[in-house]
Amino acid sequence: MEKLGEKQWYVVNTYSGHENKVKNNLEKRIESMNMQDYIHQVLVAEEEVPVLKDGIPTGDTKVKNTYPGYVFVEMIMSDEAWYVVRNTPGVTGFVGSSGKGTKPFPVPKEQIDTVLKKAGIVNKDMYLDYVIGTEVKVLRGPLQGSSGMIESVDSEKGTVIVSATFFGRVHKIELSFQDVEKA
Repeated sequence: MEKLGEKQWYVVNTYSGHENKVKNNLEKRIESMNMQDYIHQVLVAEEEVPVLKDGIPTGDTKVKNTYPGYVFVEMIMSDEAWYVVRNTPGVTGFVGSSGKGTKPFPVPKEQIDTVLKKAGIVNKDMYLDYVIGTEVKVLRGPLQGSSGMIESVDSEKGTVIVSATFFGRVHKIELSFQDVEKA
């Protein structure tokens, strides 16, 4: 086996609608082929969304796949790990690889952080990019789509206080860290 490198996120193409099946197949292969040191997480980016009937929320929610046809894999790129992932049933290839034996490029940190936050996965490293004065866009809730400026960050509670203007006045509002992204 090769020397262990840095773990990074990669995007794997799958048949649309087969993302969870690919995730389960890959997790079984990781276990059976003893690849836990190389392949760390397998993620199907899903989020809960309200169920609408005639445009009106019913109070129920459903799970929606945010990126149909894609599975995200956090791994240390090695020949063995690359082989295990690309030869998993249902995997059609890696995003960022032209095929013909070329290894793919990892997903840039700022892009994967957005995916992870939408899926409800937040790690302490993400907070480093969000400091007082950072302009953010609200992703969910009554202020969805509006912009504001971070006033404070509480990584222990997983919240940010954002100063946003609505109805012609500046308001400070506490939001979940998952509900904002850099503008």
